[in-house]
Amino acid sequence: MATRSTAVLASGTASTAKLFVAALAFTGAYVGFSAYDTAASAPDPAQTVTLSARELPITSPTTPRTPQAAEPGKISVSALPGEAGCVKTFVARSAVVNPEPDHTVLYDWQLARWNPGTRTWHPYFVLYDGFAGDSKTVRWTPSISNNPGWYRVELTVEGSKTIKSERFQVSC
Repeated sequence: MATRSTAVLASGTASTAKLFVAALAFTGAYVGFSAYDTAASAPDPAQTVTLSARELPITSPTTPRTPQAAEPGKISVSALPGEAGCVKTFVARSAVVNPEPDHTVLYDWQLARWNPGTRTWHPYFVLYDGFAGDSKTVRWTPSISNNPGWYRVELTVEGSKTIKSERFQVSC
């Protein structure tokens, strides 16, 4: 019987040893894969980037633009130079006379856009303002971004009829 017990003990030890080696192999593979995954997710080392710029000479002298004198009943519209891309900024000017200088007069600017489908002008931007006094030169600088079409500026002073600028086209 001693030989039979020894044989069973030896085969059990061999099975245990095989299981132990398999467990070690699995643990080693898991740790190795985990370390590889951690190393792969580490951020790349910092790289130095050198930027350079160059100066371009001005080919034509710049002259300050003289704004047109504002007149009551008229709106002058001019575009500001130097806008990048399809952004256009305009300056609308007019003179507003207050019929009652002791009271505040209210007015509103409106940038209207032409709709060719309905053949009507639609409000695009509106600005409300007011002042107290005899008269004032009023100024508004609306910006149009990435929306080509026909526009006009309208000024409505409280108690007066609306005055409209000439239409102007915005294109990119």
